[in-house]
Amino acid sequence: MADAVISATIQVALETAVSLATDRIGMLVGFKKDVASMTRSLRFINALLADAEERQQNQDRGVQEWLKSLEEVAYDAGNVLDELNYESLRHQVESRNQHKRKVCCFFSFSNTNLAFRWRMASKVRGIKLKLNEINQEASDLGLFERAVMTAALPAAADAGDKRNRQTDSVVAPMIGRADDESKIVKMLLSPSEKVVSCLPITGMGGLGKTTLAKSIYNNKQIDEHFNKKIWVCVSKKAPILDLFKLILLQLTEKKVEVEEKVEVEDRNVIVGKIGNQLGGKRYFLVLDDVWDDDQALWDDFFTTLRGLNPTNGSWCLVTTRIGQVADIVSGALMMDDEAYALGRLPDNLCWSILKEKVVGGGEVPYELKAIKERIIKRCDGLPLAASVIGGLLRLKRKEEWQSILENRLFRLSGDEDPVMQILKLSFDNLPSPNIKKCFAYCSIFPKDTEMEGDMLIELWMAEGFLQGDLNSQMMMEEIGMNYLRILLQSSLLEEIIDESETSASYKMHDLVHDLVELISKSTKVFNSGDAQIIDNGNQIRYLATDSFGGGEDREKLLESLSTSLHTLFIVNGYLSGDMLMKLKNLYVLNLSRTRTRELPVSIGKLIHLRYVNLEWSEISILPNSLCKLYNLQTLALSGSNVKDLPKGTCDLISLRHLHYYKSDKEFQMPLEMGQLTCLQTLEFFNVGREKGRRIGELGSLKNLKGKLRIRNLELVKDKEGAEEAKLSEKANLFRLYLEWAPDREGDDYNDEDVLDGLRPHPKLEELVIWNFMGDQFPRWLMDLPTTTTLPESATALPKLASLAFNFCNRCRELLPLQNFTSLKELEIYRCSGLTTLPGDMLHSCASLQKLWVSHCDNLISFPLDLQQTPSLLELELYCCPKLKTSMTPKGFGFLTSLRELAIGPFSDDDGDDHENSSIYNEFDWSGLISSSSSSSSSALHELELYGLPHMESLPPQIQYLTTLTSLMLRDFGGVKALPDWFGNSAALEELYLIGFKELRHLPSEDAMRSLTKLKKLRVIGSPLLKERCTPESSGPDSQWSKVSHIQDLGIR
Repeated sequence: MADAVISATIQVALETAVSLATDRIGMLVGFKKDVASMTRSLRFINALLADAEERQQNQDRGVQEWLKSLEEVAYDAGNVLDELNYESLRHQVESRNQHKRKVCCFFSFSNTNLAFRWRMASKVRGIKLKLNEINQEASDLGLFERAVMTAALPAAADAGDKRNRQTDSVVAPMIGRADDESKIVKMLLSPSEKVVSCLPITGMGGLGKTTLAKSIYNNKQIDEHFNKKIWVCVSKKAPILDLFKLILLQLTEKKVEVEEKVEVEDRNVIVGKIGNQLGGKRYFLVLDDVWDDDQALWDDFFTTLRGLNPTNGSWCLVTTRIGQVADIVSGALMMDDEAYALGRLPDNLCWSILKEKVVGGGEVPYELKAIKERIIKRCDGLPLAASVIGGLLRLKRKEEWQSILENRLFRLSGDEDPVMQILKLSFDNLPSPNIKKCFAYCSIFPKDTEMEGDMLIELWMAEGFLQGDLNSQMMMEEIGMNYLRILLQSSLLEEIIDESETSASYKMHDLVHDLVELISKSTKVFNSGDAQIIDNGNQIRYLATDSFGGGEDREKLLESLSTSLHTLFIVNGYLSGDMLMKLKNLYVLNLSRTRTRELPVSIGKLIHLRYVNLEWSEISILPNSLCKLYNLQTLALSGSNVKDLPKGTCDLISLRHLHYYKSDKEFQMPLEMGQLTCLQTLEFFNVGREKGRRIGELGSLKNLKGKLRIRNLELVKDKEGAEEAKLSEKANLFRLYLEWAPDREGDDYNDEDVLDGLRPHPKLEELVIWNFMGDQFPRWLMDLPTTTTLPESATALPKLASLAFNFCNRCRELLPLQNFTSLKELEIYRCSGLTTLPGDMLHSCASLQKLWVSHCDNLISFPLDLQQTPSLLELELYCCPKLKTSMTPKGFGFLTSLRELAIGPFSDDDGDDHENSSIYNEFDWSGLISSSSSSSSSALHELELYGLPHMESLPPQIQYLTTLTSLMLRDFGGVKALPDWFGNSAALEELYLIGFKELRHLPSEDAMRSLTKLKKLRVIGSPLLKERCTPESSGPDSQWSKVSHIQDLGIR
């Protein structure tokens, strides 16, 4: 079979080599002629690739062997040129350091590199000879230069353009499967006398089995019926112990800790922990993409599940392409019903999917209408096929559609898997070899892996896949984002949307992963210590393994890969210095979660390294030799035990992304971080006193992007010192956290001057200020949304979406936020100097969705007119004990979108807050009740209400908030019995009672039984009630019968 990706591999390798040759290497005296000659040969050979690609597709064995030889030489040339590039960087760093030390060593560079020059000259000559042989072989094979029209890449999408966004199937609406979902949900909710029942969903790949299963998994009826849900992607034949590990991993929220726990190989321990999680609960388990047809395994598996918990009514939903698997899992539980066979989609629904992919909501062009019938026929009722074909057309010009369909799509063989053929066609039509390599590289990740977008880009960049053309002004990271967008449009990747994350993640459909494994012959993935000798080791460039096997196997494996390997992933494994030294051509090293405690000193010898990942590893010390990696672009240390960065960190001249965060304000930054002029990702900067650690180091880091936390701002002398950070010039810095030290001595602060000098760029989206001790905030803060210092070509729209003031204790007032039309979140926390917040403070904040004001001890007045903030979803106004009820916000009737509210306790206008619930008498209950009853879909769902230790009753208005699903009541210390009107809260699912010291009685049993949706009850700090809520309690005061039916009960 022809290698689908070898031509792209060679072209990318050749272009990378040429790029290196034309960059810094020419500065190295003595190599100019040889490098120029090599570059000409590389370019000539590159021109023959189009002809070679076509001939190898026609199974020309001679050309296939020529391509394999060329691939090896292209990589060798790249490595040799990269050595020269490294030497240039080393010279640059050493020259800078010598100048800094004012030491003149003019002749030392030439003398100390004499041996290097002889060695490299020999390598360059060797490459030239190999290239000459390759050229001669090409001539003998009759290869010739073809005119190739380079496909233009689609224009990069505007950052704000959401039209192309693809959502993960967890949240994406399905097309055409509503009836299927309804039928299956009905089956799952039907009464069952079995402890565990099973329903397999069967069908060929691409029908949408996983999408349907995920929609069922997230169905509200399923949430209400089952106490626990577990989703496990199986994707391969797995030992039964691994299945139980996967279930335990999903059951436990703290996954990092669980991964350590499930390393235990004792089945009894693992099953026991699962039993602790599921005991007495009805659960819903999904096993997605099952392949194993071992009858004994499934008998054993379900026998164990049945023994975990005596509660009837749990279900296991299985998706599989194999009918025999469906029969076996059903048989293991003696199910009467047959598997649910998922049918094909009708033509009109396939057309809807394809049309949405090509034009979104736009008008269907004539060119698409003209091929509608034939293209729908090729979809064959498969949603994935419709999506992929739509993505293929989207990437091509309309004029090319007919040709693609006639020459490629309608000539697909009827003997092979139709979806796989369509996927292969989509891959073949990706617009550049670089994108093909980026896609193929994803085969190093297991099925169902969520791949973080920034990480993918950093890996692609390290491997040289993101080279721009000479005229391109785009950074490599921007090119990578464009490639991700193209792969999304092609339906080769799916985007996972998580609003809590700042970076998108991506997944592959199982069939797409099958394709990428099929075409990626240069990638090997070993699991469970499966080390072995690889026959074609000189062609394996990327290796992933969870660990290595025995010592001898390990040594042989690495020996077979010593010259070829570019990427090595070892997860939960171990790597010694001797092992590392064998991999001299490594570009990517991922040791995340490694058990290795020390990073080998020998890492400094791996001069090609561009990406090092030590996240969540046990490594605590980084050797200084790491700072010899002058090519290093990404250093990922998040979650690791690394205590300090090496002293020579400033020598990492190519570093672009430093993923490392320390919450310790005493942490000292490495000296002269300002030397890292390529740096884009820096999560925090602790200002120091000495030269080289002052805030001015940030001034030369012009490319910083994303978020940055700056601490110890009390060490900045004045406004001029602060301005040295040049924050106003950092257009890609979107989230900024400014932090002074708390509890400072004295009373003479320069915070106002310093903050005045820290004016950020107008594109800033989030600003958080901690421990600011000025009396007022600088004018630039009020002007930020209207600043128009952007270039004329940019759109000077307000960007600030989130603003927070924390522990700003000397600030006496906040001015109205003028023109903050984009502001969505505002937090004011522990600002004890504030006494009044003006009622018109938010008059321009019509987009505000979240407002939090809390723990402001001296706040008396905040008469906010809520009509000015109609978009509010969350409002928290609590722990401000002097705030008068009559001076709290009014106009709740206008908040038709309010979902969450936390309020209290307040002070009444007479200062006498000892009368029951009088502190809430002047609160705008009528407005709140009217807004929450207007529509159940847009009503208040969560209420948190604070009382006082002596209060003897609850505000009766609560009973009219009948749409509440969660109610938390705190510190109503004098309440002895809860009223029966609690029974009106028919929608209530969770009830929390905290600090009810005198509480003895819950509402009547009838009222409690009226709460049919109540799943969770938590009572904390009610000792008298606790005594009465036990199975052993008896007599007229016992409360046990009122709560015994609640599934999740906790009283302490």
